[in-house]
Amino acid sequence: MADNMRDVVELRRTAKEVKRHVLVTRVIALLIGLLVAIIAIVYIISYFYDKFGSFTVKVNKYDMARQGLTLSETPEYDHTISELNAKIVYDMTNISGEDLPDNIDNINGSHNGQNYIAYTFYVINGGSDTLSYEGELFIENVTKNVDDAIRVAVYKNGEKTLYGKTKSSGGGKESDCDEEFLSSEVIMRTQKKGFAPKDRDKYTVVIWLEGNDPDCVDAIIGGTIKFQMDFKIIEST
Repeated sequence: MADNMRDVVELRRTAKEVKRHVLVTRVIALLIGLLVAIIAIVYIISYFYDKFGSFTVKVNKYDMARQGLTLSETPEYDHTISELNAKIVYDMTNISGEDLPDNIDNINGSHNGQNYIAYTFYVINGGSDTLSYEGELFIENVTKNVDDAIRVAVYKNGEKTLYGKTKSSGGGKESDCDEEFLSSEVIMRTQKKGFAPKDRDKYTVVIWLEGNDPDCVDAIIGGTIKFQMDFKIIEST
C-alpha cells in the first residue's frame, strides 16, 4: 500500500512537472516570437529609413489646412499635398558640378542622374489670403562626414545659388560655392513676402559629391546623407 501511494505521489509530481515544463516552454516560445517580431520591425524601419527619403519636402500641415499653402511636382495641382519625396540615388560617387546638365532646372519632379539627385517642385498658394512664407533646407542625418564634400544647388524661380560646407581647413566658403551652409545642419533659408492667391514658386534642388573638394577622400566612402526642406507661413494678410 505504501509503495502504491508513493507511486501516486510521484506520478502527480511528474504530471505537475510536465505541466510546468509545457508552460515554461510556451512562455519561452512566446517571448522568442515577440523578440523576433520586434527585431523584424526594427529591421524594416531601419531598412526603409536607409533606403528612402534622401530628400523630403514638407509644408506645415496646419498651414496647408488653414491657409492653403501646398506643394506640387507640377505647376498645376488638383489636391493639396503636404509632403513630397524625391527618389534616391544608390551608390552615388563624386563628380564635378561642371558635369551637370544645362537643363537641370527645366524638368519637373525627380530627374536624377547616375551620380546626383535632382528634384523640382512648386510651392503654391492655394488659399484666398496673401501670405509670407519661410523655407529651410537642412541635413536630417549624415554619416562618415560625407557632408564635408557635398554640394547643394538651389534654383528658386530660375535663380541658382550653390551651397557648400565651410572649408575644413579654415574659415570661408569653397571657391566654387556662392554661399556657405548656415550651420552644421542648416544649409539655407529662403523667404517670400506678398505671396498672393494662386502664386507659385518653383524650386529645383540638386545634390552631389564634389570631386574637386579637398574633403572628397576615401574616408567618406559608404557615407549617407538625408535632407529635408520645410516650409511654413510666417505672416498672413
